[in-house]
Amino acid sequence: MTKIKLGLQNCLFLGNLNAKRDWGHAKDYVEAMWLMLQQDKPKDYVISTGKYHTVRQLVELVCSYLNMNIEWKGRDEAEGGFINNQKIVAIDKRYYRPNEVDELLGDSTRANNELNWRPRYSFEDLIKEMVESELKRLKK
Repeated sequence: MTKIKLGLQNCLFLGNLNAKRDWGHAKDYVEAMWLMLQQDKPKDYVISTGKYHTVRQLVELVCSYLNMNIEWKGRDEAEGGFINNQKIVAIDKRYYRPNEVDELLGDSTRANNELNWRPRYSFEDLIKEMVESELKRLKK
């Protein structure tokens, strides 16, 4: 059996796998910032995708892009992600937020209406770009 190596470590330690987050691409957010700066008067805007995904979904998507089938075993802090019976994801309470919020979801209606801004990159696009970038970096 081939041992999987994750960069400099063999296991990735994460916090709450079920935390739902509104993941967005920096390119979209920079465009929104530029549009805000073009306004005559400053206002507060929420910039978000309006969609959330769990940390678990992020890990599963990364694995799918790498053609790896992750299997979740255990419960709560004892849960782990396994590939070919090798634990590659473990839970570490140190990575929970001090004031853990189950769902973080933004509403960018004002930015949509006043700035005519909409995110162009999907969650899947973002994760695919991150995986491809990391693979490229590791090849060097």
